[in-house]
Amino acid sequence: MSTDSPYADAAVPTVRAATDDDLCLRNSVAHDADEQARSLHGWDQIYDQLSAGRFTGTLTELFLDHMTVFRETTSHALRQTCEVQSDAYWFGIPLCREGNGRIDAQLIGDDALAFRPGGVEFELVTPAGYEFFGVVVQGDVLRRYAAEVEHLGLTDQVPHTEVVSIGAARKLRLCTSLRQMLDDGAQADVPLSGFARSNLQSSVLAALFDLCSPEHAQPLAATTPQRRQSIVAAARAHVLENRDRPVGVPELCERLHVSRRTLQYCFQDVLGMAPATYLRAIRLNGARRDLCNAAREGRAAQDACSVQEVAAAWGFWHLSQFATDYRRLFGVRPSETLKGMTGMPTPAFAH
Repeated sequence: MSTDSPYADAAVPTVRAATDDDLCLRNSVAHDADEQARSLHGWDQIYDQLSAGRFTGTLTELFLDHMTVFRETTSHALRQTCEVQSDAYWFGIPLCREGNGRIDAQLIGDDALAFRPGGVEFELVTPAGYEFFGVVVQGDVLRRYAAEVEHLGLTDQVPHTEVVSIGAARKLRLCTSLRQMLDDGAQADVPLSGFARSNLQSSVLAALFDLCSPEHAQPLAATTPQRRQSIVAAARAHVLENRDRPVGVPELCERLHVSRRTLQYCFQDVLGMAPATYLRAIRLNGARRDLCNAAREGRAAQDACSVQEVAAAWGFWHLSQFATDYRRLFGVRPSETLKGMTGMPTPAFAH
C-alpha cells in the first residue's frame, strides 16, 4: 500500500494546489461587491448590492490539497449568482445574526446548511452583516472518501436538496471548529506539512458526513468484543510498522476494511478514547522509550541521538508540536528525558 494519503495525490481543479513552501492561507478585504465576488478562488459569481452604504467584505481562504475552507463576511445585503467549478461540491454554513439568507428562494434557517454541486448555477440572497463558512471539496475525493472511509455511496449521505437541517448545536460546533482552523492557519509561521493538510481535510470531511447523518445515528458495531479488540490491535500494529510517518484514520479504514464510525466505536469500546488520540500516544511512547534508552546508555548514546532525530524516526516532523504533545502527555520535555532528568520509569501505555 502506498505510504501517501489516498486523498492527496491528484490534480485539483477546484482549489489552488498547496505546497510545503506555502502557508496555504489568504486574507483579503474588499470595498466593492464586485471586488468581493472576484476574491473567492474557484468561483464564477456576480454580487449585486441591495442595501445602501459603503460595502466592506472580508475573506479568509485555507487551501488544502483537494479542498478549500473559507470564511466570508459581507456588510450589506446582496443578491449573488454563484457557481463553483465542475466536479466539486460546496457546503455553505451561515451564522445568522441579523436575518437568514436564502438559496434559490429557500430559507437557510438557524439550524441548516446549504449545499450545491459544481457546475450548477444558484442564487444566494443574504442580509446585511452576514457571515458565511464554506467548504469546497473536489468531487472524486469526496466520492472516494465516502466509499473507502465512510463505507457509503455518495448518494447515501450527500444531500439531494439545497438546504439541509443539521441542528443548531451541531451547526455551531462546526462553525467554531472551522473558525479555529482558519485562525490557527493565520497564526502559523511555518508551512503546513502534507500530512497536516491531509489530516485537516479528513477532519472536515468527517464533520460534514456526521452533520449529514441523523443526529442520533449509531455506527454499525463489530459483532463481538473479540472482533473489536482485534481491530484495535491491528490498527496499533499498522502504526508501529509505519512508525516513521503518521498514520491517519482514513488509511486505517482502508487497511482494515472498516468504516470510520466502526473504527471509532471499536476504539471507544476497547480503550475509551478516539483513534487519533491513541495513535498519537503510541508514537509518543515509542519516542520516549528511545530517549530513555539513550539516557540509560550514557553520554555517548546521547551524543549520537538528538531529540529531532528521535521525533523524525517516529513520524513527528514538526519539532515544536512534538515537544508540546510530549510534555502534555508525560509532564516533561523530550530534552529532559534524553538527559535522564525525569527519574520516571518507562510508561506502560503502549506495551
